[in-house]
Amino acid sequence: MPDVVITEFMDEAAVLWLAEEFDVQYDPALVDDRHALLDSVSDARGLIVRNRTVVDAELLEVATSLEVIGRLGVGLDNIDCELCEHRGITVAPATGANADSVAEYVVAAILLLTRRAFSSSDLVARGAWPRTDLVGHEIAGHTAGLVGFGEIARKAAARLSALGMKVIAHDPFLSTDDDAWNDVRSVDMATLVGESDAISIHIPLTDATEGLFGAELIGSMRPASVLVNTSRGGIVDERALVAALREGRLMGAAMDVFTVEPVDTSFGSRFLDVPNLILTPHIAGVTVESNVRVSQMTVRNVRNILAGRDR
Repeated sequence: MPDVVITEFMDEAAVLWLAEEFDVQYDPALVDDRHALLDSVSDARGLIVRNRTVVDAELLEVATSLEVIGRLGVGLDNIDCELCEHRGITVAPATGANADSVAEYVVAAILLLTRRAFSSSDLVARGAWPRTDLVGHEIAGHTAGLVGFGEIARKAAARLSALGMKVIAHDPFLSTDDDAWNDVRSVDMATLVGESDAISIHIPLTDATEGLFGAELIGSMRPASVLVNTSRGGIVDERALVAALREGRLMGAAMDVFTVEPVDTSFGSRFLDVPNLILTPHIAGVTVESNVRVSQMTVRNVRNILAGRDR
């Protein structure tokens, strides 16, 4: 039986590095085969997952030898961390390893949504010339509002500021005298929503944040503003967002995360033909470069914990 089970895709060079020291089962198909997954982890000491593998009481009851869970990313809502702590299982996220990738996605999404010109390829190829329909806005001189001001949001802020945007943020868990506020204005949520031309969400999904961007908050956004969510599905009410976009109460949105993942045809049908809406499959933090960094950090964490070394 394997020492370490890997249930989702990662950089294969990192897998080989882990296999130098431990017996490894690398099978990205396990995330979609629960029965096989439970069989595989029964004697495993380590488990490596992304965000789709649900590590709950059922799995932890079977994985009686588990010592560490390496998370290829940072969100932990798919892992029962409280039960892991009770069992003495270390949960090791790859903190910061994909921050640059997410920050770049945020900037690109804001530019695409605000400028509006980049969805015209098919029209132009067919002989249309919709110049007046595609006149968008510049981002320089406008305001970006960041909900949450952790590492990813700070990297996004630096990039947006370099492009001439004014940046404000709301983070009640960050002390007002923290150095992070030196170049960014701390505001309450109402001010952020009322002043921002682009809003990007950078908070975890909790009981307090579920449905935060519902009909009321979306309705308070500027009609010419855009919304970007790379954090977690469930924070934005997708039906309220779709309604605002269809009715012209919001200029655009980019959604990388969804209440239902993977999005199936039934759930996805609500997004069909919605204007100025970008949908991506939870990919903001995944680039060639970040996959290498995330995979190496995760393997290093798992190797060191199983070998009794400091991370």
